[in-house]
Amino acid sequence: MELTELGLDSGLEEQASQQCGVGQRLARVTAVDRGRYVVRDEQGEVPAGLTGKFLFTAASSVDMPCVGDWVCVQYHDADSFANIHDVVPRRSFLRRKSPGKNIDFQMIAANIDVAFIVQSCHFDFNVRRLERYLVMVNEGHIEPVLLLTKTDLVSAAELERMFANIRAAGITARIITLSNQTGEGVAEVKALVMPGKTYCLLGSSGVGKTTLINHLLGHEELETRAVSGTGEGRHTTTRRHLLVLDNGGLLIDMPGMRELGILSTGEGLDDSFAEIKTLTASCRFADCTHTNEPGCAIRKAIENGELNPAHFQSYLKLKAESDFNEMSYLDKRKKDKAFGKMVKSVLKGKG
Repeated sequence: MELTELGLDSGLEEQASQQCGVGQRLARVTAVDRGRYVVRDEQGEVPAGLTGKFLFTAASSVDMPCVGDWVCVQYHDADSFANIHDVVPRRSFLRRKSPGKNIDFQMIAANIDVAFIVQSCHFDFNVRRLERYLVMVNEGHIEPVLLLTKTDLVSAAELERMFANIRAAGITARIITLSNQTGEGVAEVKALVMPGKTYCLLGSSGVGKTTLINHLLGHEELETRAVSGTGEGRHTTTRRHLLVLDNGGLLIDMPGMRELGILSTGEGLDDSFAEIKTLTASCRFADCTHTNEPGCAIRKAIENGELNPAHFQSYLKLKAESDFNEMSYLDKRKKDKAFGKMVKSVLKGKG
């Protein structure tokens, strides 16, 4: 299998040629599970680990390899094991705030062309969660496509209302409806998957991601389990891994994410709420708080029915969350850097 078939393009290849050292080869990370890695090149997949130097120089969790990364590796033991020396700069990425109280990034996947954001029409449909996924995807410079599954479990009127709620939130991404019972929409998704391009599925457990993957693979390779009466699925995927489809497309499967914390979104928030950014620029005052100032374009748009107030409130909530987490993250980074300098100073003194 050629590296181009694994998603390598000319830009990544040029960066890798400047970065990989003598005796090192280029490979792609195809699986990550609790600090263990699998990489793949033209010869196939092998387990891989990080070198001590890599671990020492990694400044944060963002620097650690994730599924989809291109890495410089050195093979050992008759090419049965590889050491990862470096990560080639990513052209796109998915990351979120680490689950729980820890203020840090969690890298999810990298070098993705299209993200399929999956929601079930039956139990899982939630526009506010959809907005969070879109912020993540837009921040990482990935094209989003929305998949609404299990359409056979809702009426045509209910489905139409869901479409209206999505568009009312200012979401313009392409929407494809899917039925696991009838197979409706599967051919449309297949038509979007191109050879050598990388795709991922984002969504909660139980929304039909595994069933869709089996449709795309053309056979029942991945195990599916029943969804509970509350609509909550059980995790059928336990690790992130990259699959090669029969048509040459590349698909990253990953466990459902219960927490979608926003951290340092930057462009992602503006891109996901583009109409709010445009309206804000039209306010009379640059520091308008959109509460009681005269000439507020946001309040005027809400009063005229041009802006959904729930969508605006969601924007304010995500922005406040992002600002708070970013300040906490920057403070943590300062402390980490100070501690790192102290450690290096002690080690230097001992040397």
